[in-house]
Amino acid sequence: MMGTERRRIGIIGAGWVSAYHLPAWMRQSKRAEVVAIADPSLSAVEARLAAFDIARSYASAQAMLDAEQLDAVDICAPREFHVELVRLAAAKGLDIICQKPLAPSYGEAIDLLEGLSGRGRLMIHENWRFRAYYRRLKAWIDEELAGEIRQVQFEFLSSGMIADAEGKRPALVRQPFFRTQQRLLVMEVMIHHLDALRYLLGELEVVSARLERSNRDIVAEDVASVVLRRTSDGVLVTVNANLAVHGAPPSPRDHLRIFGSRGTLELNGNLLSAEGAQQRRESFDPDETYQGAYDATIAHFLDSLNGKVAMETSPDDNIKTLALVEDIYRLSRFDPERNPL
Repeated sequence: MMGTERRRIGIIGAGWVSAYHLPAWMRQSKRAEVVAIADPSLSAVEARLAAFDIARSYASAQAMLDAEQLDAVDICAPREFHVELVRLAAAKGLDIICQKPLAPSYGEAIDLLEGLSGRGRLMIHENWRFRAYYRRLKAWIDEELAGEIRQVQFEFLSSGMIADAEGKRPALVRQPFFRTQQRLLVMEVMIHHLDALRYLLGELEVVSARLERSNRDIVAEDVASVVLRRTSDGVLVTVNANLAVHGAPPSPRDHLRIFGSRGTLELNGNLLSAEGAQQRRESFDPDETYQGAYDATIAHFLDSLNGKVAMETSPDDNIKTLALVEDIYRLSRFDPERNPL
């Protein structure tokens, strides 16, 4: 792309997550324009066309890529289509931002990256680390509010997989595709937290992992207990994630505590605090923070294409998060067929 012309963007996938991607693109209207959207679901496309100013729609990514003169694509399709779609867009020489995970498994991601060629740049849309409270927490860590970090504990608890009086599980009402995912909690949700922990703390390795399934309405795990170790100094990071906790809210909240020699840093939902040598408290609006993470991710993608910043969630970086995910599945030896309820 030459000069100051706006980049022409094609959206691939009109599912629920695109409802957060599109407002982020609209906020970048001075330097990017969404000119087309592709999805085999006519109703999904029509919903996006009604809500956003998009000129054209297509029933397939291939049809859109063949018909449009694009500068970049935003892949919002389900994970099982990511490899094929990245290859299609890369073959056209386009810049690509692809929703996490890059591929359904670490091995497939490695194969994809080894086979990619062309001038297009690729970024993985991993937006959790771009949440405002994680950016602030990173600044506090760099400011050494915690001092020397000694322990880290992370919890992500929800009652979303517990059936209500009508037998409905809130998590499955909100995201019905959870029912059939072969890899659920770790690949779909905890992958965000693993990436955020890497962003905050540096590189990690998996020490131990246990995965469980709470109900027969899903085929994969919704309970995880994981111990990680920071490779630079051996600090242990314990992670407990559970979507079937009685008494927890249906919508889970991140609860992260960092215990250090000078203070304790704590993120509890949308409240960030520091205790110890310095005391601080800062609260964040939940809706603004949620959409804001998508806004910041898209802005970062464009900034990196323009050479303003180094791309944080490049394939070389994000593959390290996928490696942690793969190690958790490997070490847990989770197999719902071998462990029926």
